[in-house]
Amino acid sequence: MSRSLIIDCDPGVDDAVALFLALGAPELDVLAVTTVAGNVSLDLTTRNARLIVERAGRGDIPVHAGCDRPLVRAPVEAGEFHGASGLGDWAVAEPARPPAPGHAVQALIDLVMARPEGSVDLAILGPMTNVALAMRLEPRLATRLGRIAVMGGARSAGGNITASAEYNIFADPHAAAVVLGSGAEVIVFGLDVTHAVLATPERIAMIRAASGDAAAAAADLLDFSARIERAAVGRAGAPMHDPCPIAWLIRPELFELRPARIAVETTSPLTLGATAVEFRLGQGEAPSTRWAVAADAQRVFDLLATSLERLP
Repeated sequence: MSRSLIIDCDPGVDDAVALFLALGAPELDVLAVTTVAGNVSLDLTTRNARLIVERAGRGDIPVHAGCDRPLVRAPVEAGEFHGASGLGDWAVAEPARPPAPGHAVQALIDLVMARPEGSVDLAILGPMTNVALAMRLEPRLATRLGRIAVMGGARSAGGNITASAEYNIFADPHAAAVVLGSGAEVIVFGLDVTHAVLATPERIAMIRAASGDAAAAAADLLDFSARIERAAVGRAGAPMHDPCPIAWLIRPELFELRPARIAVETTSPLTLGATAVEFRLGQGEAPSTRWAVAADAQRVFDLLATSLERLP
């Protein structure tokens, strides 16, 4: 049986690959895509999400535009890692369908509250602004949701936008603090694990060998990321951050998780957005948050290739 899923994202090259992974997985029933400002501005993330679902042959899935800035801090984008459009080298145009009516925050609330408790999972692949506002507007949302799979944060790996902070958390640390402190079941895939899931030349070649336009499009995105990563840090392979939460929702056995208390720094100008991940728990303590510590990278890419084969 498939699980209902809402994907909140800021496409973004790796968001696009994650969307392809989700849309080709029979285990997931994607109810909607909600967009937020992050990697690029809200108008671009909303356009990009619509382009991706159309390219995957799923233009029927509604795309709701959400928040155009963080809760408190000034906006910070990451276009240098995703290209001016947010989609690398893709030739982009206006999608055939407009955004779905209604704000993403209200769409999140309506979709979840209309369904049985625990029946809708949520993947958060960008700043958590939309979800934090939804939880503030509807306090029952945290307990109504199923699993929340998040890409964000760093512990042993250090940061990727500052010395201590990962981009998604840094972009809206106050929103991340709301979601991680909500009591919901949150599984966090930080840089510690996503840096182990690399798009190497061999893996990109495997994706390109899969049939269909979506596979070719995904391979182009991975090639772009690999070039940027090589130029930026000299790494032979780009980390596939956002596909990790989606892969876990499809195949949990591909990841190792540990229960942990996870807090976010929201006040220090030096360490803003840092995630404090504490595995040392008190006797009988059972936090609602878990932290990913390991992944079977090759099987993640095998899963991606299989999903892409199912798309046009």
